[in-house]
Amino acid sequence: MGRGRQKAKQRKVARDLKYFTPDTDYQALERELRAANSSANEDEDEDYYEIPPATDDWDDGPPKRSR
Repeated sequence: MGRGRQKAKQRKVARDLKYFTPDTDYQALERELRAANSSANEDEDEDYYEIPPATDDWDDGPPKRSR
């Protein structure tokens, strides 16, 4: 297939995708978002606010120069 035909085919596919509007089930979307939000809140309560122990080895400052 030549470049002109290939480009025309790609343009046709892109146009079909651009103007394609599927039916949206808003009730199913709402249920999915509520379920994701409630599970995110449960995880957030347990892990998000927990402060990890300090394990920083760089508190000594820059290395000292020997003369």
